[in-house]
Amino acid sequence: MTDEELADWLEIALARRPDRVASAAFDLLAPEARAHVVALQRELANLPLAEAAATPSPSTRTRILASIKGARAVRRAVVVVDMINDHLTPGRILEVPRARAIVPALVKRIADARRDGVPIVYVVDQHDPNDSDLDDWGEHAVRGSEGAKVWPALAPEPNDRIVTKPSYSSFFRSNLEAVLTELGVDTIELTGCSTEVQLLSTATDAMQLGFAVEVSPTLQAGTTEESEHAAMRTMQFLIPYKPARESRLRS
Repeated sequence: MTDEELADWLEIALARRPDRVASAAFDLLAPEARAHVVALQRELANLPLAEAAATPSPSTRTRILASIKGARAVRRAVVVVDMINDHLTPGRILEVPRARAIVPALVKRIADARRDGVPIVYVVDQHDPNDSDLDDWGEHAVRGSEGAKVWPALAPEPNDRIVTKPSYSSFFRSNLEAVLTELGVDTIELTGCSTEVQLLSTATDAMQLGFAVEVSPTLQAGTTEESEHAAMRTMQFLIPYKPARESRLRS
């Protein structure tokens, strides 16, 4: 390796980038380059071990203990987006075939959440019969129709919440924020379909409103594997808008 190449690897290893940005940039490197960066990072991580551990000052210790004492337990909810008959039934105009594959895992997650007292919030697409949106997307999720109902294996129970929406984001013209606020939720486990449309737009709005968002790879489905992967990578870049997050955690 030349000195110039070594300098380039050191710049990458020492770059003060947020973890989510560094991770995405790291994935773009060739395998050999990644191996060099990892080796450098390990060596740099071991440098502090060459010095004896320092005892924190009384003021530093007080600040650390105060931050731990003031930590707030996460209050989460599982949000199930658009797992409706019109998206899961074969042959429907807006079928998401990959969504059927996540049903068993989602059934288990919902059951575990109910057992643990974690709220379940279903968000379902719903349109009036004369909604002009249907001109572009075809007839789907019409209010009162069988297609707008949650897939039977995932059917809500009496204590679950149901929120309706008319478009992509679960927060657009819906009462989802009010429901989550009422439940005292600050973190949502976002599940359902489709990843590149409904989940991505919902996650973006959620983080702007101060919610932390978690998306498990096994509980989401895109229309294609490629679009699903792209959306998941995009969401990894995003973090909650800090002022809104601080306000939500104080409430």
